[in-house]
Amino acid sequence: MLALALLGNAGAVAAQTPQKTPPKTTGLEGLNQKEARANSTWSMRAGLNVAALQCQFSPFLMSVNNYNAFLRQHSDELADSFKTMTGYFVRTRGKAGQRAFDTYATRTNQGYATFDAQYSFCEAAAMLARRALAVPKGSFASFAEAELAQFRTSLLTPVPSQLLAPRLEWAEVPVLKDPCPGKPGCRRR
Repeated sequence: MLALALLGNAGAVAAQTPQKTPPKTTGLEGLNQKEARANSTWSMRAGLNVAALQCQFSPFLMSVNNYNAFLRQHSDELADSFKTMTGYFVRTRGKAGQRAFDTYATRTNQGYATFDAQYSFCEAAAMLARRALAVPKGSFASFAEAELAQFRTSLLTPVPSQLLAPRLEWAEVPVLKDPCPGKPGCRRR
């Protein structure tokens, strides 16, 4: 009976789950081709960074180790992406460019934070990070451009088992007996 109630609840939760759209990495006005590639690179780095923080629940994903190896493997290209994107914001926003870049970087990272699709996102990020390690130095931007849309799609895929995660109100808490009922000098532990 409880199983039927849980399945019914999962269906209700799934029906109430709003349809989200993946975080956009485009929409920046006036990007040239180099800036567009840097934007894809920066967005992919942001997603893998969030995964390193958010996906540590499973040691099998190796999210932190893979992210650190990714940073070492593609450090030159990531630094160039940072410089290019900072330059874009300074070019388009003038003196407010650095603050605009900081806002952009924060929003890009926040766009990857998920709860509803955490398992699918973490699995996709783990596989992507492993594949990124096989990308030759200097070729990461092309990889990011090709893979970014698929990576963002993982944020839209709630896994049904996530909807059945245990909830506190389902737990039965046993009533514990007082070890010292009416005993003077008895110490409770």
